Amino acid sequence: MLSGYGTEIFYGALETLRLSLLSLVVAFLVGLLGATAKLSGNRLSFFLSTCYTTIIRGVPDLVLMLLTFYSIQIALNVVTDRFGAAQVDISPFWAGSVTIGLVYGAYFVETFRGAYLSISRGQIEAAMAYGMTYWTAFKRIVFPQLMLHALPGISNNWQVIVKATALVSIIGLSDLVKAAQNAGRSTFNSFFFMLVAAGVYLVLAAISTVALDRLQRHYSRHARGVSR
Repeated sequence: MLSGYGTEIFYGALETLRLSLLSLVVAFLVGLLGATAKLSGNRLSFFLSTCYTTIIRGVPDLVLMLLTFYSIQIALNVVTDRFGAAQVDISPFWAGSVTIGLVYGAYFVETFRGAYLSISRGQIEAAMAYGMTYWTAFKRIVFPQLMLHALPGISNNWQVIVKATALVSIIGLSDLVKAAQNAGRSTFNSFFFMLVAAGVYLVLAAISTVALDRLQRHYSRHARGVSR
């Protein structure tokens, strides 16, 4: 049915999933850091975080991808040539995951910032008055509620991240789209293999929806326990 390209499609799907997960981790960490900077009350931190979110959200993902992969590669080549060092090649996988992570990290900044502002300050003050350290209060009270409020935004961004990984095929990564393109060109049946790729993306989206719904219920139960 897949004309012998089933294995290539399968491994391309795995590469897409790996890329998506790593991009999500980068976006999550960048989002937390940026939200903390905006909420810190420090003018410089707020300014830098605002500049980051404004610039990143204003430049197309594809442009950032090409800038990261080609421009930084050229800069590295200049440096290594100047000092007579061995050439350092940027992996399409790492270039893609870092770029996508930084792009969607800008959206996560506002997601986490809004989620934090939704938490009652009285709960945090009560935890501190009870004798909890800030880290303990964050771990037991703030973070579960932060995730509860942020999960709808995280869910939306995750679904978009999975689809955005298709851009990485442009810089040579053997992901799902690249595998489907190779199979389509070889068999002169590009339409069919693009339908296969679309079906795989839909399956990933369906599985993600179920997993995120369970995560939402988990944090909802935790939040009800905290509020009692």
